[in-house]
Parts: sequence; structure tokens; C-alpha cells
Amino acid sequence: MTSKMTLKKIAAEFNVSIATVSKALNDSHDIGVKTKEKIQAFALKHHYKPNKIALSLLNKKTKTLGVIIPNIMNSFFTEVFVGIEEKASALGYNLISCISNESYEKEVTTIELLKSGTIDGFLVSIAEETQINKNFNHFNEAISEGIPIVLFDRVTDEIESDKVIVNDLEGARHATDHLIKTGCKKIAIVSIIDNLSVGKLRVEGYKKALTDHGMTVNEKIIVRLSKNEDLETAMKIVLADKTIDGLLCLEESSAIVCLELIKAMKYSIPDQMSMICFTNGKLPQHVSPTITTISQHGKFIGETATLMLVNRLESKTDLEFSTKIIKTSLIERETTKRLQ
Repeated sequence: MTSKMTLKKIAAEFNVSIATVSKALNDSHDIGVKTKEKIQAFALKHHYKPNKIALSLLNKKTKTLGVIIPNIMNSFFTEVFVGIEEKASALGYNLISCISNESYEKEVTTIELLKSGTIDGFLVSIAEETQINKNFNHFNEAISEGIPIVLFDRVTDEIESDKVIVNDLEGARHATDHLIKTGCKKIAIVSIIDNLSVGKLRVEGYKKALTDHGMTVNEKIIVRLSKNEDLETAMKIVLADKTIDGLLCLEESSAIVCLELIKAMKYSIPDQMSMICFTNGKLPQHVSPTITTISQHGKFIGETATLMLVNRLESKTDLEFSTKIIKTSLIERETTKRLQ
């Protein structure tokens, strides 16, 4: 069997360095025309194919980005990943994607594994356990070692990096304001993401809208649950109060459970009970009735974060860190009344 042609073998054939061969094959102007043509012709004749790993070690760049997503079952993160993949591909970068599954330990292990020469930079949405523990050393150590990180959606001020965030406070304020304007007098809110920065901001936006309309904030109808708690039982207790006529769900899995419960309790939707949820995934569009949603534009977030990271990697000067804020949109469907 004929052995594979390598940069090292080509370099030995012409008695030059591997770096010289690499430059010749990349048509660099640093190499003389005759030498360059000879090396290129030899490589073509012997069916040379670049070894991407060897080239990355030579150039100290892998053209590969690490992506760490907390939960792939969440349609928002699926949309973000689509945006990352499309933009990275267009810019000539490959991806290594991992799921932290909301685990601090898995997130730390993934960072340690990938930062040792495998990737040029990270795109990360922080795991729930990490936000609860408030231990971000693994990110800061990577940055101190010269590996840039762009955080998206779930971020913290304790990490100095580029960030892409959704205006979650404004999104929840807008949703609550819409419910009020369509006639809702008493609006409950349900959150199974209260441990996350985004969950806290959405509750804050909800409260702000109530205050802006001179309405009282009632903590008893702000339902905060962990993922393991019984959402259906908690909501049955809350919705037994027939004066509640509006509901804001802070993510779509709880919205689907609440919609089925509201229907089982014989509420007329949207006349007796109106409803809005984050985010604009596939489920809210295909249940009956379809759910009015707050769209976070996940694909655009992925594209924006990827472009920020690549710009930092390819910039010849140090760039100041920046934060891009993505506005949300209200998508009206069947669970809310039309504005008069």
C-alpha cells in the first residue's frame, strides 16, 4: 500500500521546512514562484491532502468553535444552534457541540477537554447549576489562557466577555401589558426557571407592567417551581381562583401543561382565560388553541454570537468587550383576545 503523502515528506523532497511547504501550498507571496510551483506540482502528482489537525497545530488555529448548550430539548436552544451552525459554516469554521444538561460538573469537564488545543473559542449558554452555584472559574480560566468566550442568553457580570442577550425584562413587560390591554384584570405567572437569570428578569418585567398600570403585585399568584415539583397540582390550586383571567408562562413546556389544565377546567379561551408564553417554538404553534408567544429570535442570536466570536478571533487588534441586546416580538395567536 502506498503511504500517505505528508507535509513532512514534501519538505524532505525539496530540503525545505514544513512551514515553507505549507506557505507554498497556500500560495503565499513569501515563497519564490519557481519553488512554489515545484512544490504545488509535486503535491498534486502525489495526491497530497491536507491534514487539518497538523495544519491547525502549525498555524495555532483549528478553525473550530466549541458550543455548549444547556438543554437541547428546549426549542429555543435548537433555534440558536441552527443560527450558530449556519453562520459558522458560512465563515469557514467547524463546530464541536456539547450539551451540559444543566450540570456544572459537565460544563467544567467540557471546557477542560475542549480548551486543550481542540477549539479556538467557545459559544456558551450557562448551565442552571452553574448559575445557582455562582462559580464561574472554569470560564475565567479559559479566557485568561487566551481562549475567547461569547456568552448568549444566560450570562453573568462575573465573566468579562462578549455577550448576546435577549431583552427578557422588556419581553415579559410587553406580554403582561398586552394581556392587560386586552382586558385581563388579574394575571398569574408561572416560572420553572426562577434559578436562572432570564427567569428573574421576566418576573421583574411582569411586575413592572402591573405597576405601570396601577395594578397590585400579588405574590400568591406568582408560581415559582423547580423542575421536579408538581406543576399541574400547583396550577390547579392557583387557577381555582376564578377571578384570574390571564396567565404568563415563562417557557413553553409549562405552557403546554397549563393549556391542557385550563381546557380540562372548562375555561373558555381566550374569553375567560388568556395566555401568553415564552418562547416561539413549534409546540405553541401546533396545539389547540395555538398559543400567543414572545419570540426571542433564537436563530438570530446564534448568528450574532458566532459573528462576534469569529470577529474577535480574526481581529489583529484587541477589541473591547461588548453586549448585543436582541429585542423580542409578540406573536399573536388564539389564546389572547384581539386589541379593541
